[in-house]
Amino acid sequence: MGFDRLIEKIVALQNPTVAGLDPTLDYIPSHIKEAAFLKHGKTLKGAATAIFEYNKGLIDALCDIVPAVKPQCAYYEMYGYEGVFALYKTIEYAKSKGLFVITDGKRNDIGSTMEAYAKAHLGLTDIDGESLEAFGADALTVNGYLGTDGIAPLLSICKERDKGIFVLVKTSNPSSGELQNKTLSTGNTVYSEMGNMCENWGADTIGQYGFSAVGAVIGATYPEEQKEMRAKLPHTFFLVPGYGAQGGTAKDIVHAFNVHGIGAIVNSSRAILCAWKKENCAPEDYAAAARREAIRMKEELSSIIGKMEL
Repeated sequence: MGFDRLIEKIVALQNPTVAGLDPTLDYIPSHIKEAAFLKHGKTLKGAATAIFEYNKGLIDALCDIVPAVKPQCAYYEMYGYEGVFALYKTIEYAKSKGLFVITDGKRNDIGSTMEAYAKAHLGLTDIDGESLEAFGADALTVNGYLGTDGIAPLLSICKERDKGIFVLVKTSNPSSGELQNKTLSTGNTVYSEMGNMCENWGADTIGQYGFSAVGAVIGATYPEEQKEMRAKLPHTFFLVPGYGAQGGTAKDIVHAFNVHGIGAIVNSSRAILCAWKKENCAPEDYAAAARREAIRMKEELSSIIGKMEL
């Protein structure tokens, strides 16, 4: 149920890392871009082709190191329908390599519109009696600030299809406190109240390892809030952004995990995607550089968290 498959992969690899696939053309080595542009021109299709080729190299290099990848929709949507097709192909390719795929779309709506989002990203689309997967991710990031109306359409799909969602609770960006840290009449902060809602939404989707299908996004850049939420949300699995380029460190995320070393997955995007630039290695070595950074991150996190056990 929910995140059981992800937890099993984390423990098998002893690595609570998700690689964020948020590519821009600036990140992609010139030989990949030049080949794509030679074939398709400097067009949306050329850009999308380069992105997918780049992603394939990364996935091949990382699939036995990291348990999951997280493509962010915006980096694909900016290239129009060609970019969205590259997103679809990236998800398909990552799953073929055994990776758990979290689509970072932060979707938020109500009623039939949210049902459509749920079917598109996690469920099945009906085509005149035929049911087909549109994108086929394993989990989706969502915004819960429309309340239960925006979450309920996802829950039945999570239960029926062994999927999960991550709800924005305490995000890693500097201005998150402008709203999320406001104190309500209950005495709780907005983020704490949202966390409580995640526990309640997921109450009847608890999996084998004690976590529900409703996870929470809790930023690495706010370690005290993360510690607070781990204590209050024992059944809620965390997605932790903000590690690395945004300033979060391994020591900052230690409280996201329970006594068994599980309970969270930590995102790294730019540090992995641009490792070849940081190393100043040959562009053709970009995937191997990403692998080296992923191994370095795994070792750093493991040294803080300790052994991960079911």
